[in-house]
Amino acid sequence: MTDAELDARLATACGLARKAGCFASGKFADLGSLTVHSKGVQDMATEADVETEALLRKGLAELYPGDAFLGEESCSEFRSQAGRGVWVVDPIDGTQPFISNITSWCIALAYVRDSQTLLGVVYDPVRDELFAARRGGGASINNRPLRVSPAASLADGLVGLGYSNRVAPAATVGPLSRLLEEQGMFHRCGSGALSLAYVAAGRLIGYYEPHMNAWDAVAGGLLVREAGGRSNPALEREGVLEHGCAVLAAGAGVYQALLEVVSGGETVTGLT
Repeated sequence: MTDAELDARLATACGLARKAGCFASGKFADLGSLTVHSKGVQDMATEADVETEALLRKGLAELYPGDAFLGEESCSEFRSQAGRGVWVVDPIDGTQPFISNITSWCIALAYVRDSQTLLGVVYDPVRDELFAARRGGGASINNRPLRVSPAASLADGLVGLGYSNRVAPAATVGPLSRLLEEQGMFHRCGSGALSLAYVAAGRLIGYYEPHMNAWDAVAGGLLVREAGGRSNPALEREGVLEHGCAVLAAGAGVYQALLEVVSGGETVTGLT
């Protein structure tokens, strides 16, 4: 696929993300009308998630009928096929903040082919910030170039930390304790995709979460890499689409230090 073809797809993805963000913002403005249901411990969904995903799926299917689709609300329908591109979508990343009337939520979508993330878009409708990246083409926010933080020490800024109930609490508590011991400071907003976009923008110097699904992580991982940062290799391995993985992303100056804090001297699957 040529750069021009990817640029056209990226423009489409950006337009759809804005459209989905406008739709979801309408739901956010009328939270009292939403029916909330639980998919598991600290894992909520509403009709806003389902309907926003349907909007994105319909738009992509009309333009790219040959592509596969992997969405948070319809993930069971995905089957990996070699040589076939797949759109990976989280219609509302940060559903818990969303239903709690907190503004840290976003729309995330990516285009993945043969285990390579070629396009990534994260849209924050509340702040009207559109983060976009093409593999080999750089990353931007509202068409302005993005660069990761030049921080050289974990004491030089904020590190985003996520939590997953798919792993033991120690997988989060241990790294948090070691980060504080290294004179670092943590930040948590409730949206992994938005946190990764903040790493790409230099607002956070790094981000770690012990397990993320593909729809939360792959778009933001590309943003970080195209903004000059690093992410763990598992984000571009075949298994991430079906099983998820641990996620580590940071500016190049602190990546190794953050890896050491996260691992505590042990081997953490997927991080190296």
